[in-house]
Amino acid sequence: KSKRSRANDHEEEEGRTEMSESGTQLFARLEARRCLKDVEPRLFADDGGPDRGEVVEVYGPEGTGKTELLYHLLCRCVLPEAAGGLEVDVVFVDTDYSLDMFRLASVLDSRLNAGGSAGSDDAVLRLCLSRLLVVRCSSSSQLLLTLHFLETTLSSRPRAALLLIDSISAFYWSDRSEGGASVAKQEEKLSRCSELLGRLLRDYRITIFATCHPIRRGSNGPPSSSEADRSHLCRAWQRLVTHRLVCSRQEAQHNPANGDEGSGEQRNWQVFTVHCSSWTGTKGSRVSSFRVTDGGVEDGSESGSSDVWFYQ
Repeated sequence: KSKRSRANDHEEEEGRTEMSESGTQLFARLEARRCLKDVEPRLFADDGGPDRGEVVEVYGPEGTGKTELLYHLLCRCVLPEAAGGLEVDVVFVDTDYSLDMFRLASVLDSRLNAGGSAGSDDAVLRLCLSRLLVVRCSSSSQLLLTLHFLETTLSSRPRAALLLIDSISAFYWSDRSEGGASVAKQEEKLSRCSELLGRLLRDYRITIFATCHPIRRGSNGPPSSSEADRSHLCRAWQRLVTHRLVCSRQEAQHNPANGDEGSGEQRNWQVFTVHCSSWTGTKGSRVSSFRVTDGGVEDGSESGSSDVWFYQ
């Protein structure tokens, strides 16, 4: 063949490859992913939890149970259906380096045992953990690259339905420092991250939960109304958020189930409150309470009750 003919054949082959790749990505986008509206009925308002393509911001100071709440939702997703789970894949983007795999495995093991299936079987636990992909980032630039990488990940994992980010505000102060006096420069990286997240939501119809810390580090009580209602993050991120969970910590409550105060290993429960606001559907709101135990998150509405949210 002539050089021109060989060049044309090469271009046609490259074109077929590109069509094949884009077709695979299109199939991954169009394939229906698991809806997570029922991921935690007790947490969200009557109109249900987040639908495909929606974002939940989990807001509150340190020590108000935000990461434990993410563990709770993560376990709900990766657990087998026989144990009350949804059997979907989860991507956990850890920007605070707060993910404790030993803690997560312990909560999963407790949930498996409570489900009455082969709870203590190591193979079942490993299967649950195989549904989890963990990525760690130490800067906004790394987060931006990670979100680019996630498009390939979501294409190859059609069962991935949930993206967890702990936390979306981790690099707020470093970005402000790098941006100097220009607000646009300060918010540039998070704005670009938000644009990428918006594309992932639109193309792959996943659900996102992301924690967010207040600007001021103070008491762990309920944030003031002005602080809780107005996010300090960029507008590009605020436009993505469809549900907001505002977390606060209550005073420790006495646990009467222990009977004699001197014999109980744990006489007090630390109770956390979550106020949920939704801007989709019927635009409802709800206040829930929970406590954190060795087995994970439990319902805190009734003192002494040990009913786990998963199995209500």
